[in-house]
Parts: sequence; structure tokens; C-alpha cells
Amino acid sequence: MPIYLPIAELSVDLFFLIGIGAAIGFISGLFGVGGGFLLTPLLLFSGIPAPVAVASVTGQVVASSTSGALSYLRRGAIDLKLGAFLVFGGIFGSFVGVWIFGMLRAVGQLDLFISLGYLIFLGAIGTLMMTESIRSILKSRKAGPPPPRRLPGQHSWVQVLPLRMRFKKSKLYISVIPVMMIGFSIGIIGALLGIGGGFILVPALVYILRVPGSVVIGTSLLHLLAVMAMTCMLHAIQTQSVDILLAFCLMVGSVAGAQFGASAGQHLKGDQLRALLALIVLGVALRFALTLFIAPADPFSISVVGFGETL
Repeated sequence: MPIYLPIAELSVDLFFLIGIGAAIGFISGLFGVGGGFLLTPLLLFSGIPAPVAVASVTGQVVASSTSGALSYLRRGAIDLKLGAFLVFGGIFGSFVGVWIFGMLRAVGQLDLFISLGYLIFLGAIGTLMMTESIRSILKSRKAGPPPPRRLPGQHSWVQVLPLRMRFKKSKLYISVIPVMMIGFSIGIIGALLGIGGGFILVPALVYILRVPGSVVIGTSLLHLLAVMAMTCMLHAIQTQSVDILLAFCLMVGSVAGAQFGASAGQHLKGDQLRALLALIVLGVALRFALTLFIAPADPFSISVVGFGETL
């Protein structure tokens, strides 16, 4: 059943789009990640233009993360003050990211940048995840003393920065500079690559800022929802690349797939889940490497640049 995507300017099978959304939803429910870092590459491999794929995924991420953020908010599991500083930095980062996005598109280098970005980004993340999961699996098979914990008197470099503020919900007294810089970085990455960045933000909050686990997921979802909503609006206004019909089809599939993924995830151990996710991430990175180094079947293309103009 083909449908026409007005912004992408091509026809795609409806059940194919819903199937992609369902697959990403299943992965999201299985591994507890947003899935945008896999959804955008799948759309690119399916022939969706890079600007439309990146911009439209932001709308799908907003829709899929809304219910989770509201659920954590009702349970009081969000540090609103900490989240506000993250969102402030993230929104500023989204402005910068959309500006860079438009500049790269104007000079015709956006597709190359996105491919290189995903190759480097997913390759590094996948390698680190695989290394960590293998070490964890090996350690779990060996009986030994638990790893040393940080003593109460020891402080990280975050503690010595100026502009410190108290976050009562998280029981922290830290500088707002690294908080906003983390949000700023995630905002740029989300605008350029069409990913929410939750799988980067959560480790950053835990290992850099020492945010307690009771509020880290909810605070991350708040940042994801607000920043991706702003990024989606900026793309719709400045780059005109958001295809609402594409985002809606993906959203329908992801909602259904997430339920099955969450059920399947209960039968696997955490180490096994991380190793499996690392394999998927490395597989996508390898696919981008092939597109960069293998010559296309048709190296030339013809496009109309304006009515009455000659090429």
C-alpha cells in the first residue's frame, strides 16, 4: 500500500514504514533506549533523503517520549531544577545544530557529514559498549571482591567549578556549567543526526554529575522531550524538512513494537542486552562505512534547479 510523502517527495509502502517503526520500538523496549540513533540510519538506507530523515525522526522521538516523561513526572522522579538547566543548554545547542544543518545543506555536504558522523559516533559507542559488556560478563563469571567505590571525601573535577548551585531533588551541590554544557552537546547532536541522545545523557548524568538513579531516567526524558520538540519546530520552520506523515507512520509502529520489546527484555540479562545492542550499533556503523567506501552504481544525478533554467 504505497503512500506519498509530501516533504520527502517520494512514495513508500505504508506497511514498510510501520514495520520499521515497530522494529525500532521493539529495540527501544528491549534495550531501554530511544532508538533514534538506529531509526535515522534505517530511513537513510531505505532511500529517504537525509534532511527529511533527520528532521522527521525528531517528531517521532517527541511523540514516543511524551508518555514516559509524564509517567515519571507523576511519580515525582524528575529533578525539575536540574532538568531546567539541561533543557536551557539543550535548546541553545539545538539552535546551533539546526544552523550548522542548514549551512551543510546549502553547500551540499549534509549527506557526507551525516554518514561520517554516524560512522564515527556509532563505531565509538558500539566499541565501548561491547568492551564494557564483555568485561562485565567475564567478571560475573569470576568470584572476586566488588569494585572500589568513591569515598565520601573524594570529589570529581565538577566540584571545583564556579557557579555552584544546590539541587535538592538530586541531593547535589555542583556547578551549573557542566550541566548546561552536557545539555548543549546533546542538543547539537540531536539536531544534526536526529537522535535524542538519551543513551549518552544518562551515563553523563550518572558518571560525571553523580545524579542518583531514582531521578536520572525521568530527568533525561524531560530533556529529551523539550529539546527534541524545539529541534522539530526549528527544522520545520528553518529547513522545512519535517514530514509529518512519515513521523506519524513511524510513531504508530514504534508504540506497538515497544510493548513486545519490553516483554522480551525481561528474559535476558543486562550484560547480554548490552552486548547484543553493541552488535547492532556496530552493524549499522559498518553499513555506513560501506556506503562511504564503495562506489555507487550511479555516480551521477540530474536535478531541476529552477523553472526555465538550463543545466
